[in-house]
Amino acid sequence: MAYSPQFGAYPQASAASSAVFDAGLRAYMLRVYNWMASGLLLTGVIAYAIAHTGLIDAFYPLVQTPYGYAHHPTPLAMIAMFAPLAFVLVLSLGVNKLSTQAAQALFWVFCAAMGASLVNIFLIYTSESIVRVFFITSATFAATSLYGYTTKADLSRMGSFLMMGLFGIIIASLVNMFFHSSMLQFVVSIAGVVVFTGLTAYDTQRIKASYMQFAYAEGTDGAAKRSVYDALSLYLNFINLFMMLLQLLGNRNNN
Repeated sequence: MAYSPQFGAYPQASAASSAVFDAGLRAYMLRVYNWMASGLLLTGVIAYAIAHTGLIDAFYPLVQTPYGYAHHPTPLAMIAMFAPLAFVLVLSLGVNKLSTQAAQALFWVFCAAMGASLVNIFLIYTSESIVRVFFITSATFAATSLYGYTTKADLSRMGSFLMMGLFGIIIASLVNMFFHSSMLQFVVSIAGVVVFTGLTAYDTQRIKASYMQFAYAEGTDGAAKRSVYDALSLYLNFINLFMMLLQLLGNRNNN
């Protein structure tokens, strides 16, 4: 019997149609996860390539300061930091206007831009701790997303709470850019882990429920485009969870 926490069970569905529907749902979720994993791979490759080649000088060249040499961001690095936000806005606001091919192309460009924006983590943290935190993030994400996919509890009630927490994290992070408080940063990181772990479960269930609602209405092309947007949601949860855990567990290069 097909089941949705938001739309309930469908007792009228035959066993055969239910099996076909469940197979379609699994195939769709696999497509979403493949998009997300491919995007993460591209992001990692871009970030690593820039950080470990001469390209790093275009983003964070060594500059002499009164305290010695240090990496300072160039205008290109600043553009790279804010470019992903622009792509997210275009993808989100243009969901009904973009073609499937355009949405897919923008997703790849967005993931590449995100890679360029994450170059500085290789300057701040050791490579070993980055790899370790990545695997911790992967395990946490996989467990939480699996819970969101399999649970029969309605997680939609968490949505408003999680969004308020997300806005609180953004505001606190902006404030801390001026105060540089290690305690506030610690609190933000802890809260961020909680919020993005919750969002992972929430978004996974939302994606599952939306497939149940639109599976037969959108057609193949509509499902292909929707899978890109759903992958983007999970991708952003993963990246943000990774960054929060890195701030908590990462070993700094100057330690």
